[in-house]
Amino acid sequence: MPDLSSFTAPMVFIWAFAIIAAYFIGNLSPASIISKAYGIDIRKEGSGNPGTTNMLRVVGKKAALATLLIDMGKGVAAVLIGKYAGGEALSVFCGLSVFIGHIFPALYGFKGGKGIATAFGVLLTLQPIMALICLGIAAIGFVTARRISVGSLLAAVCLPFLSWVYLSDYIIVFAIMAVIVIIKHRSNIKRLIKGEEPKVSFKKK
Repeated sequence: MPDLSSFTAPMVFIWAFAIIAAYFIGNLSPASIISKAYGIDIRKEGSGNPGTTNMLRVVGKKAALATLLIDMGKGVAAVLIGKYAGGEALSVFCGLSVFIGHIFPALYGFKGGKGIATAFGVLLTLQPIMALICLGIAAIGFVTARRISVGSLLAAVCLPFLSWVYLSDYIIVFAIMAVIVIIKHRSNIKRLIKGEEPKVSFKKK
């Protein structure tokens, strides 16, 4: 964690600018933009979530893939901004900021996606091994249950433990991310308990 006592006025400005920039990068919503190109408002269709899974169900595979890659790219970009502006600590906090910006975007009334793709982009840039382990855990959950939400939740639960191994100085940051992911999936959890969570279909729309 950064030593706040060593911060100078220019450092405070750099940190503030980078974290705010990361937040607004997170505000960008490829799902909303792409769905409108198809004449659809993704926030009013399907689950209403502007993310990859809902895009897959409502619009199709190509739109979902584009959404996934752009959302991941947001995480990558924010971490790189932090890395080159202030080093590891700032890169981690920029990662948290872009994640929060995606989930609670001011530009969309603080109603965003669930943050999985953006979080993966953050992890992949910060600590690739940790990111790939999370991906493997998510894949196991998905293959077993045929539900993306199951994989996402399993990865979120494991994230703080993995961060303790790979980025122990920032375990609180990753614990916050994990808790937010779980809270954002509360409707999925309720459907899973009731056996009503739909399985993923790759049939062409």
